[in-house]
Amino acid sequence: MSGLGIRLLVALVVLGVAWLALAWVNRLAPPRDRPESKAITGTDDTRLGRALDGQVRAHPDHSGIWPIDDGLDAFADRALLAEAADASLDVQYYIWRADMSGILLAEALYRAARRGVRVRLLLDDNNTAGADPMLAALDSHPNIEVRLFNPFAIRRFRMLGYLGDFRRLNRRMHNKSFTADNQATIVGGRNVGDEYFNAGQAMRFVDMDVLAVGPVVRDVSTDFDRYWESASSYTLGSVLGDAAKVDPELVSRHVSIVESEPRVREYLEAVRDSGFLRDLLEGRLSFEWTRVQLLSDDPAKALGRATPEGLLTHRLRRVLGGAEREVLLVTPYFVPTDAGVEALSGMVARGVDVGVLTNSLGATDVVPVHAGYAKHRGALLESGVRLYEMKREAAGDGQRDQHRLVGSSSSSLHAKVFSVDRERLFVGSFNFDPRSANFNTEMGMLIDSPGLARAMADNMRAVLPGLVYEVKLGDDGKLSWIERRGGVDGGVSDTPIVHRREPDAGFWSRVGVWITSRLPVEWLL
Repeated sequence: MSGLGIRLLVALVVLGVAWLALAWVNRLAPPRDRPESKAITGTDDTRLGRALDGQVRAHPDHSGIWPIDDGLDAFADRALLAEAADASLDVQYYIWRADMSGILLAEALYRAARRGVRVRLLLDDNNTAGADPMLAALDSHPNIEVRLFNPFAIRRFRMLGYLGDFRRLNRRMHNKSFTADNQATIVGGRNVGDEYFNAGQAMRFVDMDVLAVGPVVRDVSTDFDRYWESASSYTLGSVLGDAAKVDPELVSRHVSIVESEPRVREYLEAVRDSGFLRDLLEGRLSFEWTRVQLLSDDPAKALGRATPEGLLTHRLRRVLGGAEREVLLVTPYFVPTDAGVEALSGMVARGVDVGVLTNSLGATDVVPVHAGYAKHRGALLESGVRLYEMKREAAGDGQRDQHRLVGSSSSSLHAKVFSVDRERLFVGSFNFDPRSANFNTEMGMLIDSPGLARAMADNMRAVLPGLVYEVKLGDDGKLSWIERRGGVDGGVSDTPIVHRREPDAGFWSRVGVWITSRLPVEWLL
C-alpha cells in the first residue's frame, strides 16, 4: 500500500473512532425516576371554571373558539391566562426565547407557582441553547417542573450531537399549547418570542392561534399528559446533572432589567389595557360554539415508532381529500413534494378551487425551504392551483386591524391554517412540508365553523391583492410575479407591476435557491 493509501486509511479510522465517541457521548438512556403527574381535574370551582360554567353547560358537546390573530393580543392572552390560573398551567412549546416576551412569560409562570399553581413546562430541546440557567431557576421552585423533549446530551457544542445521533435529534416536538386549570387553552402556530408577539422586532411573524374552552380542552390536557410521560420526555435535572447552576432569583433579575426599557413599559401598559381577562371572567367573550377536534401526532413519532394511524397527516389527508368546492392553504414553509403536487392537482381536476398562500423568497426566514417549494411552482400553476406569495413589506401605517392574519410591516408569514369548503378550519403547528409530515410532532384543532372558515376566506380575498405577489405561469413556461399596490384612495391600483424574477430577493438568495433545489435534500425540508 502506498504512503497516500496508508494516510487515507488512518484518516478513515480516526474519523470512525471520533464518530463512535460522539455517538457514545450523545447517547441517552430511557428516562427514569420521573415524578408521576396528570392533568388536574375537578377544576370547576376555580375562577376560570366558575366563569365558563354557564356557557359550557349551555353548549353541550361543543367547544368555544376565540381566534387570536394579533401578536400583542396573543401575548396578553397567555400572560393573563397565567394570572387567572388557580390550580394548574400545562405549557408545551417548540421555541421559548430568552427575550423580552419570553422572560415576561417565564415570570408569569413563576408568579403563578408562588401563589400555589402547579406548573408543568415541556420544551423541545432544539432551541434551548443558553437557557439552562433560566430553566434551572424555574425548575427549582417546588410547584414547577421543567422537562425537555428529545434532549441533547452535549449541552455546549450541540452541533456535535447531530454528528453522533442525527437520526434521533433530527426529530423535534413542534407542538404549541398553553392550558390553564384544564379549563382554557391556547393552541396554534406561535412559539414564545418577541417576533411572534409584535414586540418591537424589525421582522414580525404573521401568525394565528385560537383560545378554546369546553370539551376540547380536556383533549389537549390528555394529549399533554401523553407527551409529558413519553419516552422522549426527560426531567431537567436528569439532563443537566451536576452542571445545573440553580439561582432562584435569576428570573426576577432578568425581569427587572427588561422592565427598565421604555419600550417594555409601553408594551406592558398595552397588555394591562387589554380587556381579555375581564371579559373572559365575566363571560363576555364572544366564543364561536361548535364541534372541535384535536389532531395530534403520537409522541412515538419522535422515535420513528408511530403507526400511520397515529399520525396527524393520516387525518389531514381525509379532511382535505373530502373537499368538494374550495381549499385554501396558508403555510409559511410549503414543500409539496411530487406527492403533494399530485394530490392538489387532483383536487383541481375534480373541480375544487385550490389556493395557497406562502412566503415569497424576500419574506421567508428559511431560504432552503423556499427552494423545496420553488421547484414545484410550475407544475402547480400548470394544474390550476393558485399561488400567492407574501411580500416582506406586507403592510404598514399602523393598520393593525385591517390586515390581521395576513400582514404587518416587515412581515414573514408563520400561520398554519387551512379551510375546506368554507365550512371547516384547521389552526395549528403543521407546515405542509416533509419535516412536519415525517419528522416533527405536530398538533392543531379542526373546527367545524362555516362562520370562521368564511371569515378567513373573505379576509384573504379582501386584503391579499395589496399584500402578496400572485404567481402566474406564462405561455412561454416562465413565471411572473404580479404586484398590485395601493392607490391614492387607499384601495388597490388597477395597474399591476409585473416582476420577471423573484422580487425583493438578492442575487445570492436566488442562487442559493437554485442550487438547493437541485440537491437531494427535499426530504429534510
